[in-house]
Amino acid sequence: MLKHRIALFIAALMFTASVGAMVAKPTKKVADELPQISLATMIPKQFGNWQEAPLRYAQVVNPQAQELLDKLYTEVLSRTYVNDQGYYIMLSLAYGSDQRGSMQAHKPEVCYPAQGFTLQKNDPGQLATDYGDIPVRRLFGNLRTREEPITYWFTVGDKAVQGTTQKRLVDLRYGLTGRIPDGLLFRMSSIDGNPLQAYQIQDQFANALLKSVTPDQRKRLSGLGG
Repeated sequence: MLKHRIALFIAALMFTASVGAMVAKPTKKVADELPQISLATMIPKQFGNWQEAPLRYAQVVNPQAQELLDKLYTEVLSRTYVNDQGYYIMLSLAYGSDQRGSMQAHKPEVCYPAQGFTLQKNDPGQLATDYGDIPVRRLFGNLRTREEPITYWFTVGDKAVQGTTQKRLVDLRYGLTGRIPDGLLFRMSSIDGNPLQAYQIQDQFANALLKSVTPDQRKRLSGLGG
């Protein structure tokens, strides 16, 4: 039974690849069909019980040189927020108008170790919101005494995806129409030795942020409507 399922899965992947090969090379960017994105304008500096911290609480992990960032992304935003309980969250967003090949957003499980972190945890999860669930990844890394729980998700076009297979299916859907999807990496992290507490507060932060933006902006940030 297991061998049969594996054979079916391989056949499905081969079929997807063969169909993709027959699709004409995409030439039109989805980003050109939508209003120009400005992360600094889209993301409010104050929402719910959160506000931008007047001073940087801790360095947001970002090992790439500016030249590489300019190549990979159209827009990058890094901010630190604090709530009325004094809890800090570091927010990092990276938007790219072309998510093909090397232009794909750089994953935290790659950039954190590149910065010297050891990842103790890397698990899939679901972030529940009033508009639906977002497929996320939960990481927990440490660098000497710094312990950092991380939650992130990745959108391709109008969907949040998790894993290479989901991304390829979304790419194929756009490729069939000759269009190139855009994409966004949404990352939150905290300096906190209690990852379960951190993930809960990060979820609260994300919910407050998504409630504070327009439906169109919410769609582009998370793939969720409503």
